[in-house]
Amino acid sequence: MGFFDRFKAKRDETAALYRAVVERARAPYWYVEGGVPDTIDGRFDMIAAVLAMVMLRLESDPAGNAAATHLAEAFVDDIDPQLREIGIGDLMVGKHVGRMMGMLGGRLGAYREGIAAGELKPALIRNLYRGEAPADSALAHVERELLALRAAVASLAIDRLIAGDLA
Repeated sequence: MGFFDRFKAKRDETAALYRAVVERARAPYWYVEGGVPDTIDGRFDMIAAVLAMVMLRLESDPAGNAAATHLAEAFVDDIDPQLREIGIGDLMVGKHVGRMMGMLGGRLGAYREGIAAGELKPALIRNLYRGEAPADSALAHVERELLALRAAVASLAIDRLIAGDLA
């Protein structure tokens, strides 16, 4: 195994988890009951929200730190070709990827603070709905579902989570 193949093998370990995150983020209830805009931005924001709940769990356990890094790399591996597919030119892809990673980092911080404060709604309005609050019932739905996901992954062993079990 070559030097760079080792890094790819580590990222492959989180491939099932990344697929599970995207599958969860694409569930219709986020967009129907939750009022998340079914747009490119809305889908990115929903993937980032689900990904943040999983990454916060991984980061809370020393055994999950490397997996959190590999999960972020899987996110980059996914968004790079997506950007190219929607017409972003080669010279601009890196800039867009960097900006999106910055957005993911900002969301991680906002959701971490929201969980610590016991309320995700302000962070959701700012990050998921981009400042435009949806109906109270939609906001409550998304907050409830994300916190349920957070609780579910918090109770899982890291190896089960890395294997793609989101409970």
